[in-house]
Amino acid sequence: MKKLSINSMLGLMLVAITFIGCEPQANTSTGPEKDKALYGPQSKNYSLPEVAGTIYYVAPNGDPASSGTDLNQPATIKTAVSKAQSGDAIVLRGGEYRTGNLTFNQGIVFQAYQNEQPVLKGTLVAENWEVTSDGLWKIKWDHLFPAGPESWWRREREEKYTPLHRFNNDGVFIDGQFLESAGSMAEVKTGTHFVDYEKGEIYIADDPAGKLVEITAFRKAIVRTTAEIHGRQADNKGPVFRGLTITQYPDTMVHIDGYYPQGISAETEHGKDVVGTVFEDCTFSKSFRIAVFALGDSMVMRHCKIEDSNTEGLYLVASSDVLLEWNIFANNNIERWTGFFPAAVKIFNQTHRVVCRNNLIIDHPNSNGLWYDVGNVDGVFVNNWVENIGNVDKFGQGEHIWSNYSGFFYEISTQAICAGNVFLNCDQGAFILNSSKVDVYNNTFVNSTASFGRNSRGDDADHFGWHIRTGPAVDARDQHTFKNNLFYIEEKIDRQALTAWQPADMCERLNKPQFAELNNNLYLRQQANSDKALIHWSPANNENCSEQLSDPAALQTLYPGFEGESKYYPASNMAVFTDFDQNDFSLNADTLLTPAILPEKVQKALGLATAQPAFTGAWPGK
Repeated sequence: MKKLSINSMLGLMLVAITFIGCEPQANTSTGPEKDKALYGPQSKNYSLPEVAGTIYYVAPNGDPASSGTDLNQPATIKTAVSKAQSGDAIVLRGGEYRTGNLTFNQGIVFQAYQNEQPVLKGTLVAENWEVTSDGLWKIKWDHLFPAGPESWWRREREEKYTPLHRFNNDGVFIDGQFLESAGSMAEVKTGTHFVDYEKGEIYIADDPAGKLVEITAFRKAIVRTTAEIHGRQADNKGPVFRGLTITQYPDTMVHIDGYYPQGISAETEHGKDVVGTVFEDCTFSKSFRIAVFALGDSMVMRHCKIEDSNTEGLYLVASSDVLLEWNIFANNNIERWTGFFPAAVKIFNQTHRVVCRNNLIIDHPNSNGLWYDVGNVDGVFVNNWVENIGNVDKFGQGEHIWSNYSGFFYEISTQAICAGNVFLNCDQGAFILNSSKVDVYNNTFVNSTASFGRNSRGDDADHFGWHIRTGPAVDARDQHTFKNNLFYIEEKIDRQALTAWQPADMCERLNKPQFAELNNNLYLRQQANSDKALIHWSPANNENCSEQLSDPAALQTLYPGFEGESKYYPASNMAVFTDFDQNDFSLNADTLLTPAILPEKVQKALGLATAQPAFTGAWPGK
């Protein structure tokens, strides 16, 4: 972002109002962490895991006949998985394990040995290439993974953007970089590959000489099944993974299985098959479908990194009391599928109390960030840093509010807290759609929007079937709160900061606002004397059922209970930020307006003491 000049008249005005109506703020580190090194896997030297059972040692060159109980005589990981049960641990020596489909049904601990780096790879090295008459290179390959789109994918609309061959899951890597798929030999060029499934051959244009060429050969890395296997019944205990890297798999890399309800389900009926799964300091990368798919209560994912996934990075279903913290989720939808609904993190269907805090969700030009998608209850999304979601420069606001992608997306679900987050350069920062009772407090939106929407989806069945009936009914999509939020919008961003939307044909039926409370928000926009709308508002008493409002005062005129303490400045003094050029958006001043005192449940979610004074944006004042 470019450096901004200080408007002297506005500067005097801001200084004059800085200390009005507030007390000095306590020093605290609560809020999104600015030090990116604190997110993701942390370098550790692991002690041997403390388990009641046996420790099995494995290595890439382990002996399948070894018992694996001696560090100096390691077994293969496949052998150890077949032996281990709950109470046991598998300790992995460093190096590359070209393996997959490791299936078990116990609460086994998988851990790196000391500070070594075990890497599970779903590829084999491809050698013995032949040059063809037209200058391509080909190889015979016995491990192919043809696939197709889901049944609801609209081929007639999307195939021109996403050709069918893109849905195949075969992956080819040259020196670690994956090659995109081509539809025929004639389309093959540098950086692409073609699979002839009838002949079982793969073609590339790049000369493989002197390069490491790897091709996918194992469908999944790890499967925690609920079925009987290795002579044992499943025991409902979740596995533990520490310090592993899993990469280059064609399908879901880690699959934690369980009961998948197809509609509304009581908490007692799901999430109990595998309880207590833990991921710590793990890296998952280069998956052509889902990196981690999990069902099961009390799961923890901490200090992990998921990047270069395709449909989802983490896909969590029908699980309660889950914690995601200090993770990095980066670059989902690597094949740029259209007509799908990708998300770096998708929390789906009958989840309760899934807490997402202090995560770095970054660089998703072709994907949503974190999406609570249908049937969720009591979601908590706090103190996260969300950056570069979608393409903010290409956003086009038409008759509906949704852009391509959103940083935080809460859809067809009930009750959530979204607080203390930074949304930087996102198509949409926070998007609440067809949901109820979402409390949005103390977020910082920089070149990002906050949007609330509702429509008639749910009155009648659609091609997603039961999905649309798992959240609040059409007439109950309201009671949101939006307070203490800070917007900064640069001149290049030509759209509203805050949107409350519904279609015009629902204006008579839904004639009251979606909000229970809307106040104490600060709007800063770079343009001076701008005549562009700041707020898109619906319902309104006109043919379009909407108004384009220039400032919060205009909204207060329509609804005297809303935005009475909010402020708008059409130009901004950047000195109010600690260091805007370094993306430090904490405020130097205590406040620029009178903020609202946080409710106890929001204070608790943010990790603040109940005596914390009110503040604006994602960080307490100084």
